[in-house]
Amino acid sequence: MKKEEIQALIAAGLPGANVVVRGDDGQHFEADVVWAGFAGKSPVAQHQAVYAALGGRMGGEIHALQLKTRAA
Repeated sequence: MKKEEIQALIAAGLPGANVVVRGDDGQHFEADVVWAGFAGKSPVAQHQAVYAALGGRMGGEIHALQLKTRAA
């Protein structure tokens, strides 16, 4: 999977989010996600929202994703 695909999936699942994904080996990625919808949510809940946007690709098409999330 390409970083651009991951970025598009997260952006589609979290409308209005500012998403930057890095990683060029096709398996290991880093994502910075800033989204107003994270306001008042714990870091765990924020990460769960990102994983939900990826729709089950974690552990399969995406081997590893390091997340940095925060509310806008």
